[in-house]
Amino acid sequence: MPLVFAGVCSHAPGITGRADQADPDSREEFYQAFHQMADDLKASRPDVLVIIAAEHFANFFMNNMPSYAIGMADFYDGPIEDPGWLGIDPVRVPGNAELSERFIAEVMEHADVSYAQEWKFDHGIMVPLHFLTPEYDVPVIPVNINCQGPPLSPLSRAWNFGDALRHAADRLEERVAVVGTGGISHWPATPDSGKINEPWDRDFLDRWCRNDRSALLDYHDTSIYAEAGQGGFEIRTFLAVSAAARGARGTVHCYVPIPIFAVGCTIATYQM
Repeated sequence: MPLVFAGVCSHAPGITGRADQADPDSREEFYQAFHQMADDLKASRPDVLVIIAAEHFANFFMNNMPSYAIGMADFYDGPIEDPGWLGIDPVRVPGNAELSERFIAEVMEHADVSYAQEWKFDHGIMVPLHFLTPEYDVPVIPVNINCQGPPLSPLSRAWNFGDALRHAADRLEERVAVVGTGGISHWPATPDSGKINEPWDRDFLDRWCRNDRSALLDYHDTSIYAEAGQGGFEIRTFLAVSAAARGARGTVHCYVPIPIFAVGCTIATYQM
């Protein structure tokens, strides 16, 4: 069945963990956009939510760092971080091992991918789910793209991976939604934390909304690092969603730089 929903959002831990320190107007603008995204996602009536994130050394480390991994379990626990710090209570998120296995098999027709039958969710997944499925009533298939430990997969491969995700969604009978989470520009866990390159972000989002493959792939990790920080490598999750949307045009529903959240807070969707 064709993809029923495609979008992207930010996932920084400060979004929930430092909410009381943010400018109230900026925070509420962002939260309202998150809530609207949740309503739109619900209206698409998904049977499963494929959520593409950059895992932050919570499960995968340099002794075992897959470029691409997909979860294949009946449930996932999170957050792996201290709930008091993140502002999200521990929860068991539903999965679907049988559906995930079928999904992975279809992805493998077009892309190589690892799978994991055990996976603890960190903020990269838990922050978006906190807003998008607050009742945790939609089965999730987690997807990880390595955006942390070089060598990183080329951007063109991230695009091809997103296309493989779309192929898999189209082959399933279930209604599939896909959400990518990450950056855009940010410098987490560095002295520059809180720095945001708004012009870079807005230019990237323009390319993303146009779903301009050549423009989206016209980046190099050296310049990304210089202009968008190491957190900018997470554009891979956004590119995967662009490829999965296959030419659909997008809308930015919210972009607001919130330094205490350490990121330009973004909500955007494609018209499916």
